[in-house]
Amino acid sequence: MGNWLDIVWRSLLAIVILFVLTRILGKKQISQLTLFEYVLGITLGELAGFISTDMEAHFFHGVLALLIWFTVPFLLEYVSMRNRKLRNILEGTMTEVIRDGKILEKNLRKERFSADELMEELRKKDVFDVNEVEYAVLEASGDLNVLLKKENRPLTAKLLNISLPMEKKPESQVVVMDGKLIPEALRRSEKSERWLSKELEKRKLTLEEVYLAQVDSDGMLYLDLYDDSRVLPAAADQTLLATLLRKCQADLELYTLTAKTDMERQGYQRCSHDLSQVLQELAPLMKKLEPAQKG
Repeated sequence: MGNWLDIVWRSLLAIVILFVLTRILGKKQISQLTLFEYVLGITLGELAGFISTDMEAHFFHGVLALLIWFTVPFLLEYVSMRNRKLRNILEGTMTEVIRDGKILEKNLRKERFSADELMEELRKKDVFDVNEVEYAVLEASGDLNVLLKKENRPLTAKLLNISLPMEKKPESQVVVMDGKLIPEALRRSEKSERWLSKELEKRKLTLEEVYLAQVDSDGMLYLDLYDDSRVLPAAADQTLLATLLRKCQADLELYTLTAKTDMERQGYQRCSHDLSQVLQELAPLMKKLEPAQKG
């Protein structure tokens, strides 16, 4: 019975210590760990298991070993942040594997990277033709980053010499999760609790029925309910607005055909054109609204 209790308290303490140490060391994902950090994680886990179950070993000796394995890498990481040479030794450096559209076989062999593995990594980047690649590097983490040739890159506003206005919009925020309001997220979305209550009332919902609610950068509300079989009613305000605008445009087109003078016809055409642009800007919002009505 005594041994059983010893294992319990040793394990609980080891879990707490290991949790604290790993939180201090950082939040890197497994795919981002360097080889040194990977070995460190395995060793810390092994030591935690060892001090939990080895009843003959002194518990605090195990804790001391854990602290040493934590302190040395922590200090090395701190120093390497200010010393590039040490950082390169500990974390490694990137390796060019494609330059000017040509595969660098020597660098591939140096990293023990086969042609099959290179093609596999390229396919992960949606590149199936090596001829499309201008430059590619193998990062120290093992990820392959690819720069396509100019003719194969997706079109952007900059390539088309189009100047877009800067729009400052709030980021998408999850404002309700598991039926509970997240006030700080609602504030970041520049919305109020009163606004959210009204939106839920329009759909005849209570907060407890909502599994997740998100306000996007355009101020549109997406709702997901606990009851997946329930279909939400359309948001009447936005739908009615779009319908009225389309009707107005149709009326303007009709007035253009029946205008008696050129001045009237040009005025109707100008108004119809302006309204058409408004509808084009409204179209993405209406598309977002459609899936947002599903439970």
